Amino acid sequence: VLGLTRLKSKFVLATLSNGDIAMLTHMAKYGGLPWDCVLSSELFRRYKPAPEVYLGATRLLGLRPEEVMMVASHNYDLKAARSHGMKTGFFARPTQYGPNQAVDLEAEEEWDVIADNMVSFAEAMGT
Repeated sequence: VLGLTRLKSKFVLATLSNGDIAMLTHMAKYGGLPWDCVLSSELFRRYKPAPEVYLGATRLLGLRPEEVMMVASHNYDLKAARSHGMKTGFFARPTQYGPNQAVDLEAEEEWDVIADNMVSFAEAMGT
């Protein structure tokens, strides 16, 4: 939450998840997540990494893909976003899948910004 709050002071923050809008809204409320906008693949009736999800989200925000940075701890998500012209940011979440996590422990490509966590990501973004 600290890293997101710092980023919000300078950037518009929107989640883009394969989770449904109700879940994302409740998660934001009870987790204190400072989103400006909650977007879901549910709006596009497709799941990431379908192009319609990334391009539809940028369109709904009134932006061009090159004006948007997808920030994620999933390399597949960043690869898809970059293929549609979006900037990319990776931060590690080494326990997202539990103590035996074997994927997404580190950046697998040269993303635009790479950080160890959301606070260091906010620092790298100048907030």
